[in-house]
Amino acid sequence: MTTYKTKVKICGLSEPETVTAAIEAGTDFIGLVFYEPSPRHIELDVAKYLSNFIPEKVQLVGLFVNPDDIYLTRILNEVPLTMIQLHGDETPARVTEVKEKFGLPVMKALPISSQKDLGNIKPYDNVADWLLFDAKGEDLPGGNGTAFDWNILKNYQGSKPWMLAGGLTPDNVGDALALLSPNAVDVSSSVESSKGVKDARKIQAFISAVKQA
Repeated sequence: MTTYKTKVKICGLSEPETVTAAIEAGTDFIGLVFYEPSPRHIELDVAKYLSNFIPEKVQLVGLFVNPDDIYLTRILNEVPLTMIQLHGDETPARVTEVKEKFGLPVMKALPISSQKDLGNIKPYDNVADWLLFDAKGEDLPGGNGTAFDWNILKNYQGSKPWMLAGGLTPDNVGDALALLSPNAVDVSSSVESSKGVKDARKIQAFISAVKQA
């Protein structure tokens, strides 16, 4: 019997030390945030530099919020992303457009706070390569460190792989994985020493907790 392995995405990295720590601990995805209002926003030259540390086995994901083609082109000309994460209110048509124009897999983040939000998933399940379910944010579309009621997704079955995000920590990710079977989990704020500053030991603790679960 094959053991089910939940993949891990560490999002909002900005320093070589923590990128290396995440890779050494066994992360599957590194997320770079290209959204200026976020405390995890990364400048283009830094992103380009960090991309040198990413081995082929690790996916390099760029997080964008309602980006236009000019901005996406500018980033992709410099940073070898392997996936685009759309974390705004992009429509299914826009997801398709980005996929076709840039030739990369697209992950679409969708906010979840109640059962009725499940009705928004199907149109994206038809077009995105990955889905990411996150808590609804008050100020920012993601990275707020708040969880939603995971029971909402208990019976979710879609055709595409999906990530669970929102308020996951080394202490609660085991509970989440006991209840749900996401293909991956995504973490940002709970592996930081201060807002936007990742902590290598917390990253290692989180990945270790996922592996043990």
